[in-house]
Amino acid sequence: MLRPSLFPLIVSLALSAPLAGSTRAAESAPSPAPSAPVVVELFTSQGCSSCVAADAYFGELVKRSDVIALAFHVDYWNYIGWTDPFAKPWASARQHDYRESLKTRFVYTPQIVVNGVAQVVGSDESKCDSLIDAAQAKPKNGPNLSLHWREDGALAVDVGAGASPPGEPATLWLIGYDAAHTTRVLRGENEGRTLTDYHPVRSYSQLGKWAGWSAEFVVPAAEVKTLGSGGIAVLLQERGTGPILSAAQIAQR
Repeated sequence: MLRPSLFPLIVSLALSAPLAGSTRAAESAPSPAPSAPVVVELFTSQGCSSCVAADAYFGELVKRSDVIALAFHVDYWNYIGWTDPFAKPWASARQHDYRESLKTRFVYTPQIVVNGVAQVVGSDESKCDSLIDAAQAKPKNGPNLSLHWREDGALAVDVGAGASPPGEPATLWLIGYDAAHTTRVLRGENEGRTLTDYHPVRSYSQLGKWAGWSAEFVVPAAEVKTLGSGGIAVLLQERGTGPILSAAQIAQR
């Protein structure tokens, strides 16, 4: 889309210059910068029958290059009779922290949180798509964040300079996930079903803090191998579970 301030000049050129010159001018116009990836977190459980539809929808989200899709399997469904092999206490803790930051009355599954600022029932595809679109439409206000492999097998995380986050330094989360797993559920609400879980989070830890300065964080090669077999995501997030300022992901080596 052409900026309004340039419109009179372009009209003048079109009237006075040959058509070929106008075509070259149009072709040389800068293309819009790509939007930052949107982080979509699904809180789910193999013990939850209503999560099956959300898991299937989430499987479509992981295919999108403009989305970082992370499935946190909570552990509070395990008492029903089936222990989710991907459930972790820290997944439940992260969801409880979102309950406070998003001002929801309770935790539930399936729940999707988009960019740390909005939440929706995980099976509500239309509303979730709308939240993703809305997040992409917002201008990026966080620093540049990039991941790359070093020759020694370590992972380098580069964070650019930017405005200091309000209140306290932002948290840099290091998250490892697997690509997908298929499980035959033998008990609980999904007894007899074969479920496929996409991007189940296998590791979740704090990599560091960021208060506006540019910095590089390095994850040693030995640690990288333990994070997850599918990929690694890094989230820069205000107040731990507040708005996500920047995010990036990289496929596991």
